[in-house]
Amino acid sequence: MSALPLDGLRVVDAASLFAGPVIGTMLGDYGADVVKIEQPSGDNLRSLGWEKDGVSLWWALIGRNKRSVTLKLSDPAGAEVARKLLTDADVFIENFRTGTLERWGLGWDVLHELNPNLVMVRTTGFGQTGPYATRPGFGTIAESMTGYAHTNGFPDGPPTLPPFALGDGVAAMTGAFATMMALWWRDTQGGTGQVIDLSIYEPLFWILGPHATVYQQLGIVQGRTGNRAPFTAPRNAYLAKDGKWLGVSASAQSIAERVMTLVGRPELVEEPWFADHTGRLEHQDELDDAISAWIAERDSDEVVRAFEEVHAAIAPVLSIDEIVLDPQFIARDTITEVDHPKLGPLQMQNVIPRLVETPGRIRWPGPELGSSNEAVLRDELGLTEEQIAALVEMGVVADAAPDDPRSTREELT
Repeated sequence: MSALPLDGLRVVDAASLFAGPVIGTMLGDYGADVVKIEQPSGDNLRSLGWEKDGVSLWWALIGRNKRSVTLKLSDPAGAEVARKLLTDADVFIENFRTGTLERWGLGWDVLHELNPNLVMVRTTGFGQTGPYATRPGFGTIAESMTGYAHTNGFPDGPPTLPPFALGDGVAAMTGAFATMMALWWRDTQGGTGQVIDLSIYEPLFWILGPHATVYQQLGIVQGRTGNRAPFTAPRNAYLAKDGKWLGVSASAQSIAERVMTLVGRPELVEEPWFADHTGRLEHQDELDDAISAWIAERDSDEVVRAFEEVHAAIAPVLSIDEIVLDPQFIARDTITEVDHPKLGPLQMQNVIPRLVETPGRIRWPGPELGSSNEAVLRDELGLTEEQIAALVEMGVVADAAPDDPRSTREELT
């Protein structure tokens, strides 16, 4: 096995639901030693959504490659242990309401003085500043207020929220990228530790495109267009004869020409308006009618083959039971399998992105609550058995399961 590129990086993850923890997951996938601080009652993900045999499937995914340590940060004794843990950490991920850690003696001023090299990722709904800074915020709030829900859905339907953690996921990937930038500046440019002020709403707003620019320059407020795009045509989902939906995008001029020729309407390609996106958008009903009629007469497999033969972009709209059988997903191991101590073989998304020379890997799924208490509190921080027992008695640390054999630093690689 190749060396993991983040071997030796120490990350303390005290965040929950979802953006902050996924930052820790992504860093752990590439070898960082991620110590997950959970409340003694357990992280919220352990009781969220689907589960089997008492195991949260969300936790199995997002808790992977992390070591679980229970610690009540709001208790002064717990905060003192956290300061010990952060003394030699490289990254601290948190998502408490703005001002919370300051009340607990774990604010940036304290931590930066304790460890000048620490990078602190502060993940909140609205960021550390502004009139909304102290409001609770989740991905749903970001999806609502950024314009995403306003533009998602069909024109005659309501604003539509995504059925998954879109805002959190986008923020997490942005946060992982920002963390690596901060570490690069610290380690190669003579910098120090710093705060990453990561809101959930701003990364999602960024990827929605030039909404602000379009409004300021043209006065256009983008509305809902269903499966169409407001900037290119043809682009839609079309129903095949066998009842399967197919997604088609013809954003490039050459592909648009191939599609219309394929569906038996080459004369449209010769129209002056077909030469650019603006013209095609003005005639998208005509384009969609031609494509829909052609696809509706054929089974989906035949349609896909025909599109592939002329090098036009198309894909079936897949559900997860179809995805697991798809040859592209299988060939690239996009869904991989790991061993779970209770569930046995467990499928989940593989590591992304792919580094050819130093690929990441999943070393274990989400661990048992507090399974690394002894390894971290006793062996690494030097607390005595009596001190740990006292913390358990106080409710600051949970009386945890026995150490997982992979819970020590030496077993991380």
